[in-house]
Amino acid sequence: MAHPAHTSLKPAPVSPHIYIGASRNKLYLPRGSRKLSPEGWSRTFAGPIKVEWNAIARSKGFDLVHRIRDKSHVVLRCHTCGALTAQKLFTLRTAQPACAACRHRAFLAMAQKAGLEFQGYDPEHHKLGVYRAQCGHPVRRQFGQIERIAAGHCKLRCETCHSGKEAEEAADRGWQLLGIDPEGNPSYRIYQHGCGHRQRVARANMQSGRFQCTECGEGWATAPSNLYAIRLELPTGLNVVKLGFSRDPQSRLHHQLLLQSGIQAELLRVVPQRTGHAALCREKALHRALKKSDPDAIIPHEHFEDWLSVKTEIYGIEIAPLILKHLDDIRKK
Repeated sequence: MAHPAHTSLKPAPVSPHIYIGASRNKLYLPRGSRKLSPEGWSRTFAGPIKVEWNAIARSKGFDLVHRIRDKSHVVLRCHTCGALTAQKLFTLRTAQPACAACRHRAFLAMAQKAGLEFQGYDPEHHKLGVYRAQCGHPVRRQFGQIERIAAGHCKLRCETCHSGKEAEEAADRGWQLLGIDPEGNPSYRIYQHGCGHRQRVARANMQSGRFQCTECGEGWATAPSNLYAIRLELPTGLNVVKLGFSRDPQSRLHHQLLLQSGIQAELLRVVPQRTGHAALCREKALHRALKKSDPDAIIPHEHFEDWLSVKTEIYGIEIAPLILKHLDDIRKK
């Protein structure tokens, strides 16, 4: 989470150009020159322009306009877009200069294709641009990633929006999101419980509720729990009912029980129990009773092992009414 491309508290983006001369013409600057003082680019250098330099510039797609800043820099006009670009004289003579204006327009077009608004260049990391996402938040991304987003190979995730979602997840369970994991594990965050205790928790566990506060939390045996019945229809056509107990049956269903997608699942009944120990005792008694009354309804593990994360406690759907009656009788007690 500390990758420079994903950090929002950064200096303001850098503009690709400055204004020079009385006519206030735009002068586009190469990537490595944007940190130099703008005042220096306003100075014209009075040295001569050799004829061979003009010829070299034309052969490479530019007109050499004049010298600027010092003996090492010149201003070139691009034959393609007509914009002015500052370049080192050495680069003009020994390599193919790039038009900073054409490059900038390409970034603008790519950002628009990706559904973003390009706002400038990151002043600290030359491969990063600063963009405004559709949600309105600023994001910093590598130019190559913007190309992949524009091509549909990946999607943009706004860190600000994502952090807000994580904060809501934590608040729903009585915790406050404080920030990234101090130990650097990207799967963990640091949270503060309502009791004031701070704790590292995996985000997946915060979503599922499969953890407790190590300062004030109750163990499963003494914490409130529930008996539950869940109907499951596998893509294989197998229709079954799962009988069990859990502190959070919804979490059990959506985050732990199902191994693959495509399973139709419905929580049929939830019966609150005062403690996990009481829930366990009653669950075991129910399984003993069902094993005695309907042994043929027990579904062998090999019939669902690729789909569910349990090995037992799965029954044919035909005894669902009996299981629900047992649970209703417990609720009435």
